[in-house]
Amino acid sequence: MPIRIPDHLPARKTLEAEGVVVMDSSRAARQDIRPLQIGLLNLMPNKERTETQFARLIGSTPLQIDLTLVRVSDHQSKNTSEDYLRSFYSTWEEIRHRKFDGFVVTGAPIANIPFEEVKYWSEMLEIMDWTGSNVHQTMFICWGAQAALHHFHQVQRYRMPQKAFGVYRHALTGAPNPWLRGFSDSPMVPVSRYNDLDRQSIGDGLEILIDNNEIGVCMLRDRTRRALYMLNHLEYDNRSLADEYDRDVKAGLNPALPVNLFPGGDPTVEPENRWRSHGHLLFQNWINEIYQTTPYDISRIGDGDN
Repeated sequence: MPIRIPDHLPARKTLEAEGVVVMDSSRAARQDIRPLQIGLLNLMPNKERTETQFARLIGSTPLQIDLTLVRVSDHQSKNTSEDYLRSFYSTWEEIRHRKFDGFVVTGAPIANIPFEEVKYWSEMLEIMDWTGSNVHQTMFICWGAQAALHHFHQVQRYRMPQKAFGVYRHALTGAPNPWLRGFSDSPMVPVSRYNDLDRQSIGDGLEILIDNNEIGVCMLRDRTRRALYMLNHLEYDNRSLADEYDRDVKAGLNPALPVNLFPGGDPTVEPENRWRSHGHLLFQNWINEIYQTTPYDISRIGDGDN
């Protein structure tokens, strides 16, 4: 089954060119099934690129998905026009009454700002608490994961001596679980972050599922909140890290070459994507788990569901 997104969203052309089946509203209305309701809270400046990355993965499952794009209400975007946001995004205030089978909270480029000093932190607190009553399964990504771990579990983060930047080999460390079904034992994962988690502050309610001894925790499972916390970026496309590197070079920041990204360490050669299959696996497994466990009556989400 396809993913349903706003009819004129620019990401549609990219997804269709890649073979992702995209459904319009009229066709969806003729199907006698309940599509899964997935929300994407997009905190990244480049909204179009980020929504395309996640829609690509969410749309690769055999289930019909209704994807709702969400933005924080208390924030004026500097990189995306207000017309674009009004056309394709709902504000948090507009969707807070709704229930979702799944909800994704992206990262945000504010790693060096204390959580409580983030302009929209009060709204983030409301959203994070809301996922406990209105969402069946939540996936927090990068800064979103750090924020949720800080809020729900008081997990501490610290700034690493240097930025973890590149594609790193990781290890599966948790017990067998449905979210990593089919993963290789040592997946390659794109990483771009300055902060790591203080392992001493990770309590018993959390289980580390993917780890790296050099650059730290990659993904955790929350045993009580039906949530996954992914610190890194399996959603990235081929050029995500390369474009970040090129941007910093042009800005005169003299960045280190991304680890394991460019063939032969040559930044003039196009990067190879060695994580795409694991990105698709993670989201297919996550959505399958949602499909298997979410109430058919969506209004019952939060009513003791587990």
